[in-house]
Amino acid sequence: MSMVPELLIGVLATARLGAVHSVIFGGFSAKALSERINDCDAKIVITNDEAYRGNKIIPLKEITDEALENSPNVEAVLCLERTKGKVSMKNGRDFWLHELLEKASPQCEPEQVNSEDPLFILYTSGSTGKPKGLQHTTAGYMLWASETYKNVFQAQEDDIFWCSADIGWITGHSYIAYGPLLNGSTQVMFEGVPTWPTPARFWEIIDKYKVTHFYTAPTAIRALEACEPEFVENADLSSLKVLGSVGEPINEEAWEWYNEKVGKKKCPIVDTWWQTETGGIMISTLAGKTPVIPCHATLPLPGVAPILVDNDGNEIKGNPAEGNLCIQRPWPGMARTIYGDHDRYKQTYFSTYPGKYFTGDGAKRDNKGNYRITGRVDDVINVSGHRIGTAEVEDAINEHEAIVESAVVGVPHDIKGESLIAFIIPMPHKKSEHLLESVNTIITEHIGAIAKVEKVITVSGLPKTRSGKIMRRVLRKISHNEIDSLGDTSTLLNPEVVDEIIKIMKE
Repeated sequence: MSMVPELLIGVLATARLGAVHSVIFGGFSAKALSERINDCDAKIVITNDEAYRGNKIIPLKEITDEALENSPNVEAVLCLERTKGKVSMKNGRDFWLHELLEKASPQCEPEQVNSEDPLFILYTSGSTGKPKGLQHTTAGYMLWASETYKNVFQAQEDDIFWCSADIGWITGHSYIAYGPLLNGSTQVMFEGVPTWPTPARFWEIIDKYKVTHFYTAPTAIRALEACEPEFVENADLSSLKVLGSVGEPINEEAWEWYNEKVGKKKCPIVDTWWQTETGGIMISTLAGKTPVIPCHATLPLPGVAPILVDNDGNEIKGNPAEGNLCIQRPWPGMARTIYGDHDRYKQTYFSTYPGKYFTGDGAKRDNKGNYRITGRVDDVINVSGHRIGTAEVEDAINEHEAIVESAVVGVPHDIKGESLIAFIIPMPHKKSEHLLESVNTIITEHIGAIAKVEKVITVSGLPKTRSGKIMRRVLRKISHNEIDSLGDTSTLLNPEVVDEIIKIMKE
């Protein structure tokens, strides 16, 4: 569904019934939706007829119908009338939500469940293979969402909280659906994009509803920073008390703009670090209680035990330090498993550094123990706050009839933080016109438009180890123009392609 009240109500209603919800972001393709439905063996799908997204109409019911051609276990589809657009309804399977609500009782006793019973499954991209269905439990997750919201944001009874995320991501689960409501907070929910119908949209909403706590992503901040200054300067924004950042490390320029233009230098910025897997915030300033340091998540929340390790898993002691970020001890909100594949859960998170949860992120720690997250160290790319696994994108690209093999890496992007570029080996004797366009069409069909690549670069080969593993690290460094720090490439299976790729990138 899109960000309509019925999405939030549907999440809470599912939990009240003791059932398990899995929210799928409305930007995914029919194929991606079908894969997720089948993985968790969903029985009911709830959707809109269509969704508004800026000046576009997204055909959600049509996408759902296409997905269900390959998802035979779904028994019912509930459809919200949002745009009153024409959609097909399959007799016996599809039901209009408003017609069911007219007959429904307003009474529904909550189901009693155990603390470790599953609450929801949420899919996130991994560095290999298909998306992972992370399973969160009822008591641990809700406790963590509630306590982290209360401690980090310091919202009081009369405050108005606005998290601009979509409920299809973990931020919307924890800081729209659960955290604020478990604390009795009043909140704003938004359907749309920050720059439509004008780039003043966010600031108008803050002024209209007297928002006190605003939580958004660096991507949105950078997009609005790039607009004419009068859009934010003409807004009052005097109701704001606390600002938050989530989804990716925020760059210093965006942080300063957010602090000066939005917060008027009077609002503490909580730069929160956490993940789908953690269920809630792990490292952050506590608004008004602990010191704010630009671009730093700062200190771990009570009970959280971060540690930096080198590539061999040895703890890096003392300060300052830089290394791979791990967590030493469990916490209430951690995902308990990958649905249907506990071995993959153990392998993904606990095998790299045995006895520790490996976050996949790198971090720096200053002299006072404050953490600054430097970004992913594995093959997951953060585009506009969305985690995208390179393997999933490459699998889609490799379906192209004119492509033998591909490798995808992330490069810095002024607005998105990172964007995707694809190195491809073309099929001999097959020419393909408009390669970028056709590659992105395939990606959109398989995953969704959020995973589109910015550039396609044709090469004769990809740098590989002698065991056949693509060295994306080398491609990433070449793409970032860090040619002096490639390391020893002579041991590669095909070291000559490195020089070729460097030449192509320079051209």
